[in-house]
Amino acid sequence: MVDLFNEVDEELRSDRFLKFLRNAAPWATAVLALVLVGYLGFWGYKSFQDRNLTAAAIGYQKGVDALGTGDSKGALDGFEAAKKAGSPGYKALALMQEGALRAEANKPDEAAKLFDQAADAAPNQIIGDAALLRAAQVLLDTAPLPQLQTRLTPLMDAKRPYAVFARETLAMARLMAGRNADARKDFSTLQLSLNAPEDMRQRAQLAIALIDSGEASTAVAAVKAAATMPPPPVSMVGPPPASQGPDSAQSPPAGAAQ
Repeated sequence: MVDLFNEVDEELRSDRFLKFLRNAAPWATAVLALVLVGYLGFWGYKSFQDRNLTAAAIGYQKGVDALGTGDSKGALDGFEAAKKAGSPGYKALALMQEGALRAEANKPDEAAKLFDQAADAAPNQIIGDAALLRAAQVLLDTAPLPQLQTRLTPLMDAKRPYAVFARETLAMARLMAGRNADARKDFSTLQLSLNAPEDMRQRAQLAIALIDSGEASTAVAAVKAAATMPPPPVSMVGPPPASQGPDSAQSPPAGAAQ
């Protein structure tokens, strides 16, 4: 009799287990399908990103190489390809190169617009602020001082990567607008700044001396002739590793404000 009850009990357990499996199978299948779809989606997105980065790097490098040979059309074609590839970093850098070409063609407004677009596309502040600074610099000879102040003042924050370069640019703008006293204050700040490169401090010292001697116009020419841009955000030779490309965070270059 005991054996009979055990046999019945085992059959009932077996039936309940089979019923559980039948009920759970659809859910288990759905979970596995979701995991598989998620993995395939991530793999596809990563492959898509890698392809875009490679295409952008190749296009950008073609543009740079064409510039080196004086082929402006080839350069623009390469930069356009880099912009369309889908990499934010290379798009920003390509727009900056196009802006520089417009500036060389004496089209400051068009150049500034391209630099502003580069800042909007930039994936990090290093590239973005470099583009905003270049936009202000190409407008030095044409834009009114209030517009330049609006552009440059945010970049002068001590936490921004090109603060000292922005301050020097604003000092030049103030000199050109006849605001000699304000310009002198900016140059004095630069002369004492530990974040300013040595050549910038020397330019500031020269500008102060010229302003004090009543030769402010000479100071403008001297500073503009000797002023340098900060180092370019990145150096591009083919597609970089993901951790070092223009889409990743960068450390400020030497001489930039920390």
